[in-house]
Amino acid sequence: MATILIAGGAGFLGRAMATQLLHRGDLVVCVDNFVTSERGELSELLDNSMFTLIEQDICVPIEQNEAIDAVVDLASPASPIDYLRLPIETLRVGSVGVLNLLDLARTQNARFLLSSTSEVYGDPLEHPQVESYWGNVNPIGPRSVYDESKRFAEAATMANRRTFGVDTRIARIFNTYGPGMRPNDGRVVSTFIRQALLGEDLTIFGDGSQTRSFCYVDDLVRGLIALLDADPSVVAEPINIGNPGEFTVAELAALVLGLIDTPSKVVHLDLPENDPTRRRPDITRAQELLGWSPTVPLADGVARTIEHMAATLL
Repeated sequence: MATILIAGGAGFLGRAMATQLLHRGDLVVCVDNFVTSERGELSELLDNSMFTLIEQDICVPIEQNEAIDAVVDLASPASPIDYLRLPIETLRVGSVGVLNLLDLARTQNARFLLSSTSEVYGDPLEHPQVESYWGNVNPIGPRSVYDESKRFAEAATMANRRTFGVDTRIARIFNTYGPGMRPNDGRVVSTFIRQALLGEDLTIFGDGSQTRSFCYVDDLVRGLIALLDADPSVVAEPINIGNPGEFTVAELAALVLGLIDTPSKVVHLDLPENDPTRRRPDITRAQELLGWSPTVPLADGVARTIEHMAATLL
C-alpha cells in the first residue's frame, strides 16, 4: 500500500487515476481547487475511506504532515477552452505550482510524476514525435500559455532531479478521451459527441485534414501508473504516453456520426492560430521501458464515451 498525492485529482485524468490506484489498494490524497472541475464529480471517490480531499490551489505550498510515497502533478487547465480563459492561472500552476509540488516531493523523499503534454512539440516538423525532438512552439501565441507552462514544468522537474536528486518522471501525454470528459470542455472528441447527441452540426476547424492520436483514458492512466511504478534508473528522461494510431479530424467526425443517430452534419470554421497540423507519438520508449501499449481501439472507446455522455447529457 502506497500513499499517493494527486494534484488536480478532481479533473478528468485525476479521477480516473485515483480510481485505478484505489482499486489496487493505494491511499489517495486529492488536491484540487475546482477551477476546471466540480466537487460533485468526486462523489463516488469521497465515499471511499482510502480517499482524502484537500481543497487548495497548489500555487500555495501544501502542508502535508502524513508521509507520502509519490506526488503526481495533473493540476493544470488542459483543454484550449480552459487555458485560453485562464491564461495567467495556467502559467502560475505550471511554474509556481510545479515548484511547490517538487519541494513537497523533495522534503517527503517521494517520487514525482509530472504530466506534461504533446503540446511541448508545438506544430511538429518531425513526425511521428520522439522524445528527443525539441519541438516547434510559438512562445508568444495564444496557445503558448499552456505550451510554455509545460515546457517550464519539464525544465523545473529536471533541475530538481539534477540539483537535489529528486526521483522524477515526466509523461508527455497525447490526446486523451473517454467517459468522464466534460461535454463542454472544448476538446474535439467531447465536442463532436455533444454536438451529435444534441442534433447540432459538428464544427470542424479548417478542412479536417489535421491529424490527432487519441488514447482511451483507461489505457492512458495505465501508462501513467506504469511510469510511476518504474525503476528510477530507466525513467530519467520524458516518455510519450499516447496511442500511435493517427486519424484526421474529419475521420473522427465521420466515426461519431456513424455511431449516433442524429440529423447533424459537418460544417467548417476557420482554423485557430497555431493549431498543430499533425500529431502522433512514437511510443517505443514506453513499450521498451514500461512494457506499456494502448489496447482500446478508437471506435470502441468512442462508443463507450458516447454511452456515458448520453446518460449524463440527455
